[in-house]
Amino acid sequence: MRQRNRNVVYSTADDDFVDKKPAEKANKPLSRSLPPAEQVIGILREKKGRGGKQVTVLRDFQLTAVDLETLGKQLKKACGTGGTVKEGGVIEIQGDHRDKLAALLQKQGYKTKFIGG
Repeated sequence: MRQRNRNVVYSTADDDFVDKKPAEKANKPLSRSLPPAEQVIGILREKKGRGGKQVTVLRDFQLTAVDLETLGKQLKKACGTGGTVKEGGVIEIQGDHRDKLAALLQKQGYKTKFIGG
């Protein structure tokens, strides 16, 4: 049996030339925001990898960067806590505020869905 060279520096394998354009399109910023009624926002609580601290994560927003920042500020202010807005339509709010955030988003016209336990 032939032994493999595991320290390959250069390869001409077919999978090295994969078209990376679909991944770039996924990270492309939106030119305009979708209306709230057409969006379903996933709400989950995370604490893994955060030193035991709980964070409420809101994901799947289809908003422009400016609209996402504005919404993030409104939600942080309503909960009276800190948080951050991340790339890809994700807002993280410090603490477990799932019920309160779901009510606020539904009041603004968003559909919400709880993810996880």
